[in-house]
Amino acid sequence: MKRSTRGKVYLVGSGPGGEGLLSQRGRAVIDKAEVVLFDQLPGVEILASLPAGAEKIDCGKFGGKHNREQDEIEALMVDRAKKGKIVVRLKGGDPFLFGRGGEELGTVRAAGIPVEMVPGISSALAVPASVGIPLTHRKYASQVTILTGNEDPIKPEPALDWELLARSRGTIVILMGVANLAKIAAVLVKHGKSSNTKVAIIERGLRKDRRVTAGTLETIANAAKNAGVKPPAVIVIGDVVNLYDPALPDLIPYG
Repeated sequence: MKRSTRGKVYLVGSGPGGEGLLSQRGRAVIDKAEVVLFDQLPGVEILASLPAGAEKIDCGKFGGKHNREQDEIEALMVDRAKKGKIVVRLKGGDPFLFGRGGEELGTVRAAGIPVEMVPGISSALAVPASVGIPLTHRKYASQVTILTGNEDPIKPEPALDWELLARSRGTIVILMGVANLAKIAAVLVKHGKSSNTKVAIIERGLRKDRRVTAGTLETIANAAKNAGVKPPAVIVIGDVVNLYDPALPDLIPYG
C-alpha cells in the first residue's frame, strides 16, 4: 500500500544516556525515521543506531556554539514534513524540560503538520539518582525546583526569583549551570541561603566516567574550578546532598 505523502514530526526525548534508557516508543519512531534532526546529548550509542538511510542533520548546541540556529531547525522540520517525510527531532533528556520542545511543537502545529510527543527521562531526575542523591527525602526535602543555569543571576532583571529560591527548604536542581556556578552560589547566599548548604555537581552522570564534585555554596565554585568541571553536568543544591557519600561502594553506572 502506498504511504500517504503527508509527513509527520515526532519530538523525541532520548533520556539521559544509552539505548537502555530510551523508551520503546522512542526506539520505534527513530527506527522508521526518514529525517533525524539531532542534538549531541543523546550520546554516541543512540546516534550510532540511527537508520542508515535517514537524512541526518546535526543541530547540536554546545558551549555557546550552535551548528544551527533555532529558527533554522524549526524551518527544516516543517520543510521535510511538508515533503511527506517522517521527521524525528531527537533530543537528550525530555524535550519539554529546557529542550525548546514547546517552541518546536508550536511551530509544527501552526504549520498544520501532525506531531507526536515522545517523552524522555530527564537528566534532572536520573543523574542525581545515579550517584545516590534522591531529590526528595522524608528527612531532608519535600519539594524540588528545577531551573536553567543559562541565565546570568546578577543581570538587572533576572527572570528567576533568586530571593524566593534562597528561602526554599527544598532541593534545587540546575541544568546548564556550570558557566554561571560562582554567580549562582553567590546570589543565593546574598539572599539568605546558608553558605554551608551542600552542593554536588555530577558530570557525565549516566556514563562509566561520571564524576562528582561536592562542596557547599561557599566552596563549590573553587572546587569546580580546581577539578576542571565541564558540561554536561547537573548541579544539586540542598540537604539531600548529605546522602552522597564517596566512601560508600559506588552505585553501578548504567551500561
